[in-house]
Formats: sequence, C-alpha cells, structure tokens
Amino acid sequence: MLIQLLLLFTLVPLLELLLLIEAGKLIGTWPTIFLVAATGFLGVILARSQGLQVLARMQRELTAGRLPTEEILDGACILVGGALLLTPGLITDALGFSLLLPCTRKLYKKIVLRFLRTKLEGGDVYFFHHF
Repeated sequence: MLIQLLLLFTLVPLLELLLLIEAGKLIGTWPTIFLVAATGFLGVILARSQGLQVLARMQRELTAGRLPTEEILDGACILVGGALLLTPGLITDALGFSLLLPCTRKLYKKIVLRFLRTKLEGGDVYFFHHF
C-alpha cells in the first residue's frame, strides 16, 4: 500500500506537469493557465451546487427517519471531486468533474460499494465497540 501511495503521489504530479507543458506548447502559456483557473472556478461552483442538493436530500431522508446512505456516498464523492479540482492539473480536473456530475458519480459509487462489500465479506474490516 505504501508503494502504491508513493507512486500515486509522484507519478500523478509528473503526468500533470507533462500534460500542462504539452498543453502550453499547443495552445500557449496564458490559455493553459486560464484553462486551469477556469476549471477550478467552475468546479467550485459545481461542487457547491451539488453539495447543497445532497444536503437537502440528506435532510429529507433524516426527516423521514431513514439513514441517508446514498447521500453520504454522494457527499464523499463531491468532497473528493472538489479537492481534485483545487489541485492544478488537467487529469485531476477531469477526474474531479466526473465525481461532481451525478451521471458519472453513480459509477464511482458502485465501485466503492463493491470494494466495501468485498472487504466486509472477506473479513478485512472489523468493527469494535467500546462502551
């Protein structure tokens, strides 16, 4: 796991840098800077609106006496997507936007649920109660 994280935190920034340099060569320095700034700005607006929608749905579920599990997963996706959009780069921006859009967010939620189910069924996750 440590090696995977090390690769993630070294390879992704290097790929982002390479892509930004190539974009700068292709469309110019200032348009590239504007593109990164604009995606960050639009991402903040989208994250805010999606977050508010999820909060409203969460309140409705709680008021109805139901656990808002779907909304909690949506909120986690929106949080991660917003954080990725604050990271300068085109790859992280694309991934961040895909986490913010409801239609693609469904795919990520299915992947996360499948992963969690596998971990729970495999006995890799333990719950301890301390009273």
